[in-house]
Amino acid sequence: MTTKIGDTQEDLLRAATLLKEGELVAFPTETVYGLGGNALDPNAAKKIYAVKGRPSDNPLIVHLSTWEEVFSVAYPNEQAKALYDAFCPGPLTMILKKLPIVPDETTGGRGTVAVRFPRHPMARKLIALAGVPIAAPSANVSKHVSPTTAWHVYVDLNGRIPLVLDGGTCDVGIESTIVDLTGDEPVVLRPGAITAERIKEVLGKADYFQGEVKEALAPGMKYKHYSPKVPCYLVRRDSLESAYRKIRSQGKNVGVIASEKSARRFPSGISIGSSAKEAQHAIYGALREAERYDAVIVEDLSDKKEFFAAMDRIKKATGGNVL
Repeated sequence: MTTKIGDTQEDLLRAATLLKEGELVAFPTETVYGLGGNALDPNAAKKIYAVKGRPSDNPLIVHLSTWEEVFSVAYPNEQAKALYDAFCPGPLTMILKKLPIVPDETTGGRGTVAVRFPRHPMARKLIALAGVPIAAPSANVSKHVSPTTAWHVYVDLNGRIPLVLDGGTCDVGIESTIVDLTGDEPVVLRPGAITAERIKEVLGKADYFQGEVKEALAPGMKYKHYSPKVPCYLVRRDSLESAYRKIRSQGKNVGVIASEKSARRFPSGISIGSSAKEAQHAIYGALREAERYDAVIVEDLSDKKEFFAAMDRIKKATGGNVL
């Protein structure tokens, strides 16, 4: 199969046709690029898992264009409408009770469905043109770093899908916040650009999930994610130089992913900016850039509360490896 990257209206129309025919396409959202298929087609969902090498119990997010479309896949409640009015279209995913029309292949066998309304204009046009809800995880090989450009997708999935729609670099840069609205109180299962505090302002209640992850309650929870193809270590700010020297003494080239101020101290420093927003936007690109080194160390920014979402991705990328 030949994979094409395109950004024209003709490419958009072809993508919509492919989705209707049960094929897969990659498309941009404001968070990361998604690998899309018809959410109501169990065979399309199976293709998504196969192309990514993704565990089949890891649910997919169903992308919609308008609020009215949610009634075709789920049983929305007042909390969902309140969050839609406050944050959508945007980087927020809501878990709701699913309608029987949504196949188990899309939801990882769960009785719930994750829905979101992407903000990126190309994603919204694609959903409207296809006329079906689009199930889409990130458009990368499972466990690898999520893609924030069309080229990132091409590197991972060339030859596996027919088309990648190019909508530029993703604005947000990390996956959407996921909030579960099926329990007694809303629970944020995955942090993102929209914080639990902002959700709490709308709903009155909302806290981050604190339990042990034994099953994939939502995308990105159970399995290792976001990992570069070289050893990756989390390092405290005051230990960056000693960790750098230690790996260099082993004859290895080492990249250093860090805040702007810290990155300037190293010849192989890769800056992810000075603010939480900049870090979220830059982290996946930095992790992919770091693959040209033998190993990479990442500055621990846990002491700054606003970096919580970026640190969630960094901790998953390092897989518990600490220096």
